[in-house]
Amino acid sequence: MKSKLIAIVGTNASGKSAVGLELAQRFGGEIVSADSRQILRGYDLCSGKVTAEERQAVPHHLLDIADPGVYFSLADYQSHAYAAIDDILGRGKQPFLVGGTGLYVAAVSDGYELVDAGPDEALRERLERMTTEELAALFREKSGEVPAFLDLDNRRRLVRACEILLSGRDFTETRASHPRYDVLKIGVTWERPVLRQRIDERLRRRLEQGMIDEVKQGLDAGVAYEAFYNLGLEYRFIVRYIKGEFADFDEFYEKLYTAICRFAKRQMTWFRRDASIRWLDMHGDPVAQASQWIGEFLAE
Repeated sequence: MKSKLIAIVGTNASGKSAVGLELAQRFGGEIVSADSRQILRGYDLCSGKVTAEERQAVPHHLLDIADPGVYFSLADYQSHAYAAIDDILGRGKQPFLVGGTGLYVAAVSDGYELVDAGPDEALRERLERMTTEELAALFREKSGEVPAFLDLDNRRRLVRACEILLSGRDFTETRASHPRYDVLKIGVTWERPVLRQRIDERLRRRLEQGMIDEVKQGLDAGVAYEAFYNLGLEYRFIVRYIKGEFADFDEFYEKLYTAICRFAKRQMTWFRRDASIRWLDMHGDPVAQASQWIGEFLAE
């Protein structure tokens, strides 16, 4: 019989972290992060990491395990996640996989067979000389479609995606899967107008808390501009703002807000393809609803 894993997934600003935290407390669980930005050390505001108090309330795993700019593959994440989940299970606790990086969730919950050959340095060097627009055009030409989880503005991931394709592997093919856990997937999101409002409120709050200063401190410490460009939307737009690429703060804010909304839409496109996800009614009592599902799942 497979061990049981509970996955709490959802879009940016959906409230999945809060739901996962409360459920983990109720069921004596520990949380394994499934967020490609939260694995990076530092930059807590930009990546939306849980607070120190929340980490004290419920143990969290796979936060702050990699340095920006250091190669960290999907296979690396899967390996770390398996180790953390097995450790939690070995101590008699219930693991919760919580996050919005759909590929991370799928790699663990579906048990992707991954062979990480590492980067092809010669090919990587050639791709690095191409513009982001050229890379995006190359990816579209070779793949025929753009998967929902791939941010075509994220140069680091785009280079890696093109590298995979040009190495003879199909980036969008169905991977061989051998799930090692019995997984209950629970989804957290809102209808679009509410989600956009939540994104707006969260972005304004984080900016007030010092998100721009967080990036400035990294730049002052010697982190290259290019490293931030590759870390995600918030980092990329803040660096552009610091460099004076926007007319003013309002233009910076509106363009970043719009980009985050578009990314949340792509996240939902990815998750909606998974028919096994059970979606919570966020206008009711989502924690009670999820608790019922989890209780029945664990009792099976």
